[in-house]
Amino acid sequence: MQVTVSPASITGTVTANPSKSAMQRAVAAALLAKGTTIIRNPGLSNDCLAALEVAENLGAKIKREHDYFEITSNGVAPFYDEINCGESGLGIRMFTPIAALSSLPITIEGHGSLTTRPMDFFEQVLPQLDVKCTTQGGKLPLHIEGPLQPKNITIDGSLSSQFLTGLLMAYGAAAEDVTITVTDLKSKPYIALTLQLMAHFGVQVEEKNFETFHFGKKQAYKACDYTVEGDWSGAAFLLVAAAVAGKAEVQHLNVASAQSDKAILEALEKAGAQMMSGVFTVNIEKGGLNAFEIDATDCPDLFPPLVALAANCNGTTKIKGVSRLAHKESDRGLTLQAEFGKMGIKIDLQGDIMLVHGGTGIKGASVHSHNDHRIAMACAVAALTADGPVVIDNAEAINKSYPEFYDHLALLGGKVAVTV
Repeated sequence: MQVTVSPASITGTVTANPSKSAMQRAVAAALLAKGTTIIRNPGLSNDCLAALEVAENLGAKIKREHDYFEITSNGVAPFYDEINCGESGLGIRMFTPIAALSSLPITIEGHGSLTTRPMDFFEQVLPQLDVKCTTQGGKLPLHIEGPLQPKNITIDGSLSSQFLTGLLMAYGAAAEDVTITVTDLKSKPYIALTLQLMAHFGVQVEEKNFETFHFGKKQAYKACDYTVEGDWSGAAFLLVAAAVAGKAEVQHLNVASAQSDKAILEALEKAGAQMMSGVFTVNIEKGGLNAFEIDATDCPDLFPPLVALAANCNGTTKIKGVSRLAHKESDRGLTLQAEFGKMGIKIDLQGDIMLVHGGTGIKGASVHSHNDHRIAMACAVAALTADGPVVIDNAEAINKSYPEFYDHLALLGGKVAVTV
């Protein structure tokens, strides 16, 4: 699919799409719980749908209603010996330890960029928990055979906070008087979100400085009613669109959320956007935008909207955390450099630092998403203030996380033309 976004002014009100991070965690918790869980305001992105399919294959019965999902489970009891996590990095890292609670040998697959991502950390950690585990040279497919036995363990947190999420959730269903110790943890807010969701489902973890996670007496997930909050990572693009090209109100955003991408508010404030936040809504209006500095190590998914913002700021913006970008849907540092370069924006990569030279004017161009949802959205936002249309190839990449994005952009006044 090809999408052409032309320069336009932004104005209006839009509701943020549901958080795929919260949705996928809720689906996993519902699988681990005994009884029927209701998930309201559910996400319907590719990653969320893949999570629902995995939960179903691992034993849950799922019923879709108009505006909620009903998930009935009796814990992990696989129907099949294979699950497919689609292209979701969180999905495969979270569901693998959960699937390992079963004694059934299971093959775990994925597609797209997931087939090129490193998976060898599973081989390093899971055998310590009595799980047989093999990969294909550190890549998918992944073969596991449990059952996982929770033990005192130390893991390298720089490998993946998503894998820690999976371990925490699996331990929540089976652990008794054991501790997970973590060194060099990245993306701490994502772990805060995991712990927040586990608590909602009745499982408490004693956390100290995001270094130790202790499980006392054995606990059980409780089926419940859960409403998925708005997604800060997707809403970041709408907020930046308003900041660079007009004004907008984005609703259903919890400003007290544990989502790390809430840090977009800090960047917008530093850049000089006019901003007013309520409890569940954010109003943004264009101001005199200047270069800013921000550390995005704990929120690497913000790099694409931050670059779209920085391109519209006078001066050179400095963003830290480039090392977190290599194993995303694309190598995002290089992809942002290449695609924004086509639009006349110079980006320098210096180790862990990205320098975006803004204020030089964005040019109309033909760009490519590299099958990366966030690259497609960043280019679309940049197009709003370009000197001509920006044509985005492989624009359907947005379906991974935010299938409504182009519709929402158009709702706010964006000029969006779709060619199938």
